Amino acid sequence: MSAEVVTSRHNSLVKHARAVRDGKASELIFVEGVRLCEEASRSIVIEDVLYTKELTKDARGATLLEALRLNARRVVAVTEEVLAAVSDTKTPQGIVALARRSRTDYDAFQRKLENKGGTPLIVVAHRVNNPSNAGAMLRVAEAAGATGFVTTVGSTDVFSPKALRGAMGSSFRLPVWTGATFSEVIEWCNHNGILTASTDVRATTLHTDLDWSVSRAIILGAEAGGLDEAASAAAGERIKIQMRAPVESLNVATALAVVLYEATRQRDTQTKGDGRQGSGVG
Repeated sequence: MSAEVVTSRHNSLVKHARAVRDGKASELIFVEGVRLCEEASRSIVIEDVLYTKELTKDARGATLLEALRLNARRVVAVTEEVLAAVSDTKTPQGIVALARRSRTDYDAFQRKLENKGGTPLIVVAHRVNNPSNAGAMLRVAEAAGATGFVTTVGSTDVFSPKALRGAMGSSFRLPVWTGATFSEVIEWCNHNGILTASTDVRATTLHTDLDWSVSRAIILGAEAGGLDEAASAAAGERIKIQMRAPVESLNVATALAVVLYEATRQRDTQTKGDGRQGSGVG
């Protein structure tokens, strides 16, 4: 740990941090803020930390810093001006961490899903391109009891700074598979007996009409137009959320929340009724 305070924006670590922030170091992710750094420190490997002296004046910040000093490769104090130049937010919280990106390939996802157990409830984000929405979807997925999260080719990076802030730590805990093709996801679901359902405003079946106590994947499309006809047709079921006129659509994260909490309600009701535990993915 350096005892000096970095004052230059041209410092090599500062430049490195900006590169990570801008997605130019694919093996690392940019984690910002006390809450998110706390979550990251419990789940993934922290490489470098940049912080301001103001952080140590707060008990929570000081505790976090001590924990990071035990585990991170470098913990470096910087001026507020330097951190502002690195930060991805308008109001920096005094700390930034550069952490190793978790594996999100198929094999890692499958292993984590098997370890998690239970009846699969998978969220598939197909070409969702807004990082804040993707992060919110991850947070909703974990909160509502989803067991895994998949993003297809063409989707936003769920480990970008904005997506991480939206997820508030869920990205580190929930099994995630990124970069899958749509056909790979459908094939994987079919192979594992996971029934698929897509959200579609043209559907006649309501989301409350499905049996969510079985293994299922819910597929949602991009914010602007949702799923195209081919993708929607590839799913086993098409469902819609009933809305009062003149509203015709919901934000994708909100729609996911509505569907998943119905799934959770049904699953909780069944568990209380017969005490059964679902099977995992093999």
